[in-house]
Amino acid sequence: MTSWVGRTATEIAAAVRAKEVTPREVVAEHLARIERLDGRVGAFRTVRARAALAEADELAARGDLTGLPLAGVPVAVKDNLGVRGESNRVGSAATPDTPADADHVTVARLRAAGAVVVGLTNVPELCVFGTTEGVHGTARNPWDISRTAGGSSGGSAAAVAAGLVPIALGNDGMGSLRIPAANCGLVTIKPGHGVVPAGIGEGDWFGMSENGPLATTVEDARLMLSVLADTDATAAGESGALKIAVSVRSPLAGVTVSKPYTSAARDAAGVLVRAGHHVERAEPPYPLSLGVTSLAHWTAGTAVDAASLDPRLLTRRTRVHAAVGRRFLSGVRGGSARDALRRRLEPFFAEYDVLLTPALARRSPKSEPWHERGWLRNVLVNTNYSPLTPPWNLTGWPAMAVPFGTLPSGAPTAVQLVSLPGREGELLRLAEQLESLRPWRRTAPLD
Repeated sequence: MTSWVGRTATEIAAAVRAKEVTPREVVAEHLARIERLDGRVGAFRTVRARAALAEADELAARGDLTGLPLAGVPVAVKDNLGVRGESNRVGSAATPDTPADADHVTVARLRAAGAVVVGLTNVPELCVFGTTEGVHGTARNPWDISRTAGGSSGGSAAAVAAGLVPIALGNDGMGSLRIPAANCGLVTIKPGHGVVPAGIGEGDWFGMSENGPLATTVEDARLMLSVLADTDATAAGESGALKIAVSVRSPLAGVTVSKPYTSAARDAAGVLVRAGHHVERAEPPYPLSLGVTSLAHWTAGTAVDAASLDPRLLTRRTRVHAAVGRRFLSGVRGGSARDALRRRLEPFFAEYDVLLTPALARRSPKSEPWHERGWLRNVLVNTNYSPLTPPWNLTGWPAMAVPFGTLPSGAPTAVQLVSLPGREGELLRLAEQLESLRPWRRTAPLD
């Protein structure tokens, strides 16, 4: 008997379209794996077992099945995006347990393409932090369950890395796709602003949050992005040599990048040189004020999302985060700091096609009840392990995390690729070259 667990979304969809397997068979096999392993991983807040099987049967009866790009592919959805008939708790006790009456537009696009939603995944409260734990569950890194999967799309990343689903939907406001993808050995792309519909929380964190895919291969990430995007964001353009800058310095003053991650970036640079690209060491002109700008936007986004919720039902770290953010709201809404950052960085990207950096500064924190820890401790832990992702939410430019190398523990390390708006396809092409020349193990060895 052929096993469909561990197969890519592309392979599964092709087999379903060819009638080699039914959507129910694929979904049932993945549901069985979720039942067997998710108690250790903690990826899902809720699993839609009965509904998913019924929807798989409905899908099999569709007259257009042979034309669906994600035919029969099980998918997990981050618990801050609406799934019809399911509540949207966003990791909090303060949110209502009320079923959504409609799918979020990105969920609707996945379903229209033939995907089957098997469940909603755990997130930190209001998707604020880079670790995923709280009143609804704790998502652990399937490669090292003593450590957090990351956040805020931690449950979605854990689900894919554990082989519970081949692809998952998440979003990224300060690194919330790239952080857990880097921890869990996955490919992701935060598209540039406006490429994929957002509609996240109460205003998309001032336009900084973007929806995007989590996958084990670049091919699957490209396929999922093509379904989600308003335009053809996956076209690679010309296939010639690119001018690539490599930087291993933290954008935030006082934060250092550990050796496994600097080595990953340098080694990836070497691979790209051998692939024919022009690669050189160059430092983006990050302003000294970047740390303050990042903190202001990070906290102000939470202040907006928390405004309509009962503060007595929020954790202390979230309450403090929102209180700090209220002081920054007027300045953040003006957008001047983000405009200034773009103007400062644009000349650098006029000289270089792509920036290559480490994806993280160090391995993810221990899987602990961080939601019970103090606010400052959470902020320091998050800042020290993930200083490299926020600049590209502030600019609104596309950025990827791509697995590359391993930690001494055997868990993955990763690099980040960044470019100007409209160059998502170029980043995907570079990621494909890295994947081809330095393939990674796609699924954590949990069995």
